[in-house]
Amino acid sequence: MSVLIKEEDFIQSIADGIQFISYYHPVDYIRHLARAYEREESPAARDAMAQILTNSRMCAEGKRPLCQDTGIVNVFLKVGMEVRFDTKRTLQELCDEGVRRGYLNPDNPLRASVLDDPLFARKNTRDNTPCILHVELVPGDKVDVQLASKGGGSENKSKFAMLNPSDSLVDWVLKTVPTMGAGWCPPGMLGIGVGGTAEKAMLMAKQSLMEDIDMYELLARGPQNKLEELRIELYEKVNALGIGAQGLGGLTTVLDVKISTFPTHAASKPVAMIPNCAATRHAHFELDGSGPARLDPPSLSEWPEVHWAPDYNKSKQVDLNTLTREEVASWKPGQTLLLSGKMLTGRDAAHKRIQDMLARGEPLPVDFTNRVIYYVGPVDPVGDEVVGPAGPTTATRMDKFTDMMLEKTGLISMIGKSERGPVAIEAIKKHGSAYLMAVGGAAYLVSKAIRGAKVLGFADLGMEAIYEFDVKDMPVTVAVDAQGTSVHTTGPKEWQARIGKIPVAVA
Repeated sequence: MSVLIKEEDFIQSIADGIQFISYYHPVDYIRHLARAYEREESPAARDAMAQILTNSRMCAEGKRPLCQDTGIVNVFLKVGMEVRFDTKRTLQELCDEGVRRGYLNPDNPLRASVLDDPLFARKNTRDNTPCILHVELVPGDKVDVQLASKGGGSENKSKFAMLNPSDSLVDWVLKTVPTMGAGWCPPGMLGIGVGGTAEKAMLMAKQSLMEDIDMYELLARGPQNKLEELRIELYEKVNALGIGAQGLGGLTTVLDVKISTFPTHAASKPVAMIPNCAATRHAHFELDGSGPARLDPPSLSEWPEVHWAPDYNKSKQVDLNTLTREEVASWKPGQTLLLSGKMLTGRDAAHKRIQDMLARGEPLPVDFTNRVIYYVGPVDPVGDEVVGPAGPTTATRMDKFTDMMLEKTGLISMIGKSERGPVAIEAIKKHGSAYLMAVGGAAYLVSKAIRGAKVLGFADLGMEAIYEFDVKDMPVTVAVDAQGTSVHTTGPKEWQARIGKIPVAVA
């Protein structure tokens, strides 16, 4: 006997799932991050984890996004052969309508990040459609749905290689993870797919990220097969790299490593690796024809009693309204600052437009002299918010614009997430500037430091417009100082040496 899935039930389930995962971390993630926080010995990494855990509880309570990058939606469907759909739409159209409804929810609007043309116009679709859909036909009378929102910072660090059959997976992973930097916002998890063909390996890696984090339980009971032995080996060796939370150096870089395999050609060994960030967002539910899916919220008792707050004894208070180049040059690597006053924002599209305007000799809409720019694309506000969740975006995407901005606009400092590359570090050193790092995965917490927000330029760019934020005690760390010293280089080296399981490369 066939089961009928009503169109509205399916669409509403997708929409409800999108909202659910935007503000609830999976409980397995919270439990593992709480354990990592308790054992962390690096003060910088521990502070970053405290911000992530505090942000997570705030989002669960306030039902606002865990991260300003509310992701591109991935939908994995297993459709039972006895299922019929009461619809004239395709499955792609049904999923897209659910995504549209979920992202445009007026009570918790989510940031639209999807562009309709990847090569030329790159125009925002404004509703985060289309989603990425994968469908499998299976025996049964239910529809199994796995739903995930994947942020660009972690998705951009996806890796793939065609290894020789005799090559070591462990060696490849340990060589590759350091090249990923911290733009994927560790601590998170790694999904690895081995075998099949190129696209099969990538798909397995992505699907493995939908699994529960269970490394604590695996370590407690011990491995029962070679794949579990390999997971443990990679978990321990990746953490021994000392990369740590946000790439600042520490004991925990990954909370779990998942591995999926598939038969492959005798001449091949396709290997894919995709990280999940600190804003791990996914849900799993079934539809059986009885109505929309029910998603039960986790109990707040699952969150540890961690409540991050500004530490005025350990952090230097900085007035952005009177900031000078001399003060910027005095900041030390790893120093924590609390920023107050007015800052500007701008990211990829704004930087490209500024570059084009300067090349044409046109005046800019904003004066950057002695100002600080924050690389961010905020979520729209609701209620009495001045801005929605507004965490940092990956700073390396702005590296090629850094010298131009420092030389031609009067800018004196920048804020983003993760490390800077050699080109940006050289520009920072050349101009006596500094790069400050805010914690990726703490977007709602960061937004509470923003007391005012208004668009000053490029309004047509939506979330990529130039805003002016008025902030109070916004927490940042000096990640690159005026001499060009990067804590994303010194921190992991220090902790890799402390952990002592992997030789530290000599520069």
